[in-house]
Amino acid sequence: MIVAIVIILIILWFLGYVPISGISIPDLSLFTINNHSVTLWEILILMVVSWAINILPRPFQAIASVLLVIWILSVLGILAIAGLSNIVILVIIVGLILSIFI
Repeated sequence: MIVAIVIILIILWFLGYVPISGISIPDLSLFTINNHSVTLWEILILMVVSWAINILPRPFQAIASVLLVIWILSVLGILAIAGLSNIVILVIIVGLILSIFI
């Protein structure tokens, strides 16, 4: 199950930030908070990461929950560090992959 979540998360992250000419997926801005638009991709990534947190073992749940809060703060613009949301998603993907092997 974790492998499927990792694959879905990688696909969402990749398609959300790298446009592919053969696949036409709209980048919809759903709403705006703090002058930052929240897109459909960010909501889908949020749902997949929260799904992954529920499946992870207890120590990994705490770490992933903290990373999720940091990611939400960076998406909303409260933590205004350039590229932080991408870095946090990559760390979550790496953490999920490591949890498979441990």
